[in-house]
Amino acid sequence: MQQFRFPQLIDLKQAYQRIMAYIHRTPIMTCSAIDEIAGCQLYFKCENLQKVGAFKARGATNAILKLPPELRQNGVATHSSGNHAAALSRAASETGTKAYIVMPSNAPAIKKAAVKSYGGEIIECEPNLKAREKTLEKVVEETGAAFIPPYDYMDVIEGQATCALEMWDEGIPFDAIVAPVGGGGLLAGTALATHFLSAKTPVYGAEPKGADDAQRSFKAKRIIPMEKPNTIADGLLTSLGERNFILISKYVKDIFTVTDEEIIAAMRLVFERMKLVIEPSSAVALAVVLANKEIFKDKNVGIIISGGNVDVSKLPFR
Repeated sequence: MQQFRFPQLIDLKQAYQRIMAYIHRTPIMTCSAIDEIAGCQLYFKCENLQKVGAFKARGATNAILKLPPELRQNGVATHSSGNHAAALSRAASETGTKAYIVMPSNAPAIKKAAVKSYGGEIIECEPNLKAREKTLEKVVEETGAAFIPPYDYMDVIEGQATCALEMWDEGIPFDAIVAPVGGGGLLAGTALATHFLSAKTPVYGAEPKGADDAQRSFKAKRIIPMEKPNTIADGLLTSLGERNFILISKYVKDIFTVTDEEIIAAMRLVFERMKLVIEPSSAVALAVVLANKEIFKDKNVGIIISGGNVDVSKLPFR
């Protein structure tokens, strides 16, 4: 496995200073009704209220702003099924450059629409990683755009870590933090920031059973790529990135999985009790707490609601 230089606390703080004019400082919200059900005090970090409706705005913006001007002038490119695509498109627009986005043909319509609304150019491909990467190679070759990976990239991890910086800046004595994991940028960044600011506080990953490569990789101590993931949490279909895996292995306490039924129930709870629009991937962290009440009993638990880009005409409940 490659050797990497991982960001230090000063790097995370500099990333926050770099991006703060381009993002929201999102609120932390509570809900006594859900606390009662969960048996603990929950603090929801609402990245569904972030620019582009997801935490991905942080990493994409940091990555573009760190590009030297000569590398930025031909635009940026990536492959993404949704939130990173929209985030990169917006960040490119905000910094005066172009975004080329390779998206699987089955990506949610709402996420394709978001990319277009931010000025991103969509190039569709077959819905598998090999097709994504091959199409992206062609786009980069033809345009000269700089590739910004969706999660397995240090500047992106650094940006995602600013979410946890904000959480700790609130002065809440978290006993645990739970974040969803797909490619692993958010979980890795959260664990890294928490290691620097409160090393004794455990960070847990939350993952769908139908896309459980992070949990299997974590337990096996080696990356086990996901084949044919199947879950309603479409934002968590991606296999764990190498850089993220190293950080998660080092700084994450454990990774738990939940069923789609548990994810839908948690999502519905947030809609009904908190009046917040969240996507299925965002409900996975709450679902994990509800499924493991004995671990979180009577604790102050931070939960990252990762995004709110759900097609409300296709909600998984009535």
